[in-house]
Amino acid sequence: SYTARITLIGMSSLAFSSSSLDGRCIWKNEVKRPELSWGYGRKMSVRASKTNSQNSVNIGVLGASGYTGSEIVRLLADHPHFRITVMTADRKAGQSMSSVFPHLIKQDLPDMVAVKDADFSNVDAVFCCLPHGTTQEIIKGLPKNLKIVDLSADFRLRNIDEYQEWYGQPHSAPDLQKEAVYGLTEVYRKEIQNARLVANPGCYPTSIQLPLIPLMKANLIELRNIIIDAKSGVSGAGRGAKEANLYTEIAEGFYSYGVTRHRHVPEIEQGLSEASKSKVTVSFTPSLSPMKRGMQSNIYVEMAPGVTVDDLRQKLSISYKGEEFVGLLEKGIAPKTQHVQASNYCFMNVFEDRISGRSIIISVIDNLMKGASGQALQNLNLMMGFPENTGIPRAPVFP
Repeated sequence: SYTARITLIGMSSLAFSSSSLDGRCIWKNEVKRPELSWGYGRKMSVRASKTNSQNSVNIGVLGASGYTGSEIVRLLADHPHFRITVMTADRKAGQSMSSVFPHLIKQDLPDMVAVKDADFSNVDAVFCCLPHGTTQEIIKGLPKNLKIVDLSADFRLRNIDEYQEWYGQPHSAPDLQKEAVYGLTEVYRKEIQNARLVANPGCYPTSIQLPLIPLMKANLIELRNIIIDAKSGVSGAGRGAKEANLYTEIAEGFYSYGVTRHRHVPEIEQGLSEASKSKVTVSFTPSLSPMKRGMQSNIYVEMAPGVTVDDLRQKLSISYKGEEFVGLLEKGIAPKTQHVQASNYCFMNVFEDRISGRSIIISVIDNLMKGASGQALQNLNLMMGFPENTGIPRAPVFP
C-alpha cells in the first residue's frame, strides 16, 4: 500500500465549508491539509491503497439481492483484496446482478444462484445477508474453514431461550451460537480478530450501544429510566414487498412500530447489561421515517450523582479517540442523518436536559452502512488481517 497526499484546486481557496455538514467536522474559510477533525481535535488523514493480487480473498455473498447484500457488493467494488466469486439469491437465481441492480452494471460479477447450488470450494469468506430464521441451518451446512459474517439476527443473542422468545422459533444451531462473536467492532475488536463466525449487530443496537457502553462502564449514568426514541429510514425494513412499506403508506409522515416488543430490545439490553455488569432494562420505541437510509437515536438518561454533561462528553471523547468511524461533534452541535449518509460513521453528541440530572444523547448512523454492510466489511477486514477501514469509503455523501 502507499500513502497519497492530495491537493484540491479550484475550491474557493480550498475553503471546506462547515455549513454543509453543520457538524464542524471540517474547517471553514481555512487552507488546510485534507483531514477530518472530530470535536476534541483528533484528525484522520485521507489514504489510498494499491491492489495486491497475491492477497486476494474470494468472497461469497448470500442474499445478494437484498439491500444489505447489494450494499456489500457495492463496497467490494473498491476493495483491494476481496473478490466476489459466489452470489446467491434464491428468488433471483440465474439472473445477473446488473439486471437486478443496474447501478452495479460495471462490476465484474458472477450470476446469482440458489443457495443449494452454490459452490464454496473456491471461497474463503462469506457475508450472510439472509433473513433471520433461515441463516442458522444454512451456516451449519457451510464448510468449516470459511470465515463468516452474519448480518441476520440469528446469532446475536447468546441466550438461545431469549432467541426463541423474541423470534418465535427454537434456535437450530446452539453449538454455533457458542462460537459466535458479537460484532460491535469498536467494543469487541480483539474477539473479532480471532473469530470464525461474527454476528453483525443490528442497526438500532449499533447506534445505541456505541454511546452508552463507555458511559456505563465508567458508571457515569444510572441504569434505570433509560428512554430511547429511534427513527430509521425505510431500507431498514428490508426489500420484501410489504403493505406497510408502500410509498403511500410511508410518504409525508412517519409511524412507530414494534412498540414494547421490537426484536432489537434483547440485543440492546444484552450489550448494556454486559457493559454495566448488571441487568439493564430500557424503554425503546422505533419509528419508520420517510427517507431511504439513515438512523437517529435520541437517548434520555439520568446521570450519576455529581456527574455533568461535560463529564459524559469527555468520556466519549477519550473512549473513541483514535477510532476512525466514531466521532463526537463539537459541543452544542446536533448530529443529523445527512452527516453520515452512505458512510460507516457514527456521529454523536450529548446535551443537558431541562430536567435536572438528566442528559440527552443523540447518535446517528447510516442503517445500511455502520448499521449493517459497512460494519460487516469492517469486521471481515479484521478477521482476515487487513486494516479494518480497507475498502470502506471515508467521506459521507452530502447533500
